Amino acid sequence: MSITQNIQYFNQLLENTPCRLIAVTKTKPVAMLQEAYEAGCKQFGENRVQEMMEKYEQLPGDIDWHLIGHLQTNKVKYIAPFVRLIHSIDSLKLLQEVNKQGAKYNRVIECLLQIYIAQEETKFGLSFEEAEALLQSPEAAQLANIRIVGLMGMATLTDSREQIRREFRGLKQFFEQLKTKTLPANTEMKELSMGMSGDYQLALQEGSTLIRVGSSIFGTR
Repeated sequence: MSITQNIQYFNQLLENTPCRLIAVTKTKPVAMLQEAYEAGCKQFGENRVQEMMEKYEQLPGDIDWHLIGHLQTNKVKYIAPFVRLIHSIDSLKLLQEVNKQGAKYNRVIECLLQIYIAQEETKFGLSFEEAEALLQSPEAAQLANIRIVGLMGMATLTDSREQIRREFRGLKQFFEQLKTKTLPANTEMKELSMGMSGDYQLALQEGSTLIRVGSSIFGTR
């Protein structure tokens, strides 16, 4: 199927759900992104800051750009003027840098805490305990130019659907637990970013509000 047909498929799939599609555009040429945009997709996810900046400058201004890959503190300044949502906050230090750069542009930048749910050492993220400690810390509570709006998680790369479902379900349960707690004024648990091309169906069943889909839209690299 074409990119346009794939976008239409996902739009129909998500039509009566609370979930939205993030088209993962890493390594894809601008022409492919333009086709997805013309098919109605306005939410693009990039892994690398440099690539996001280059595409941001070449594509329409009403696209919402999501940084979904690991983010180094020294790269935040480049995306702070325009990024819509950072999915990969994995430390207080990174959150403080996003706040600092947000203040420079008089922006409140929305962020998700990345939670480590996979049984793989190559993945980044906070444990449930670390995430809760960060949310309860006075240092995070005083950050006026960020808004923590939810959680992100990446499941283990495995053929076991049961394991993936367990990991997504555990993240959803933690997400729901956080909603019952007293959270700082700059935090609201409303977004749950989980599910990619290989496991988005399971993520939808387990309550994802953002799925990050690349190869099922644009084909494999």
